[in-house]
Amino acid sequence: MPESQKRRLSLLRTFALADVVTLMNAASGTGAIFLCLGYIAERSTSYMWAAFILLPIALICDVLDGSIARWRRKHSPLGADLDSLADVVSFGVAPAVLAFTLGMNGFWDSLVLVYFVACGISRLARYNVTAAAMADESGKVKYYEGTPIPTSLLLVGILALAFGQGATADNLWLGVVRLGPYQLHPLVLMYAISGSAMASATLKVPKP
Repeated sequence: MPESQKRRLSLLRTFALADVVTLMNAASGTGAIFLCLGYIAERSTSYMWAAFILLPIALICDVLDGSIARWRRKHSPLGADLDSLADVVSFGVAPAVLAFTLGMNGFWDSLVLVYFVACGISRLARYNVTAAAMADESGKVKYYEGTPIPTSLLLVGILALAFGQGATADNLWLGVVRLGPYQLHPLVLMYAISGSAMASATLKVPKP
């Protein structure tokens, strides 16, 4: 194989099986976002239910990639970064897009959702930087600083329940309030709480 072709394929050649599963995590989150856009365009409830299903699939992939890497005892140099980037899509951006799609789309709602995503990104960046320092002699990290970003699936579960009961848009649980010239749906505050918990440096969560 010519040297130039080897260089072009070098990225794919570095992928381990665990990395492929990580990319399936990212693909599931991306698919959920696209399905939300499809729901906005066509108002087909099947799009939303498919989006809700894809995010637990993303979580399964997120759990499996680490297990596969330990089983095969093979890690790629991209693994940790791939995992964080995939998690941002599936457990940060996608849950925020779900909330926006289902009616939390006022100005204040949008600020809260942006805050939530920013907290998720910050939490993952902090973990990547501090994981080595927090590891014990065996190299295992015993606890998380702040809640792990996949806990956002709790919010997704609440939204799925609300969607099943028709509590979306003008019928969102807790209604809507006006702050100044803009609207706020109080239900969106669960995203503010979740984001703050992820970004917390004092909250210690034991790692299984």
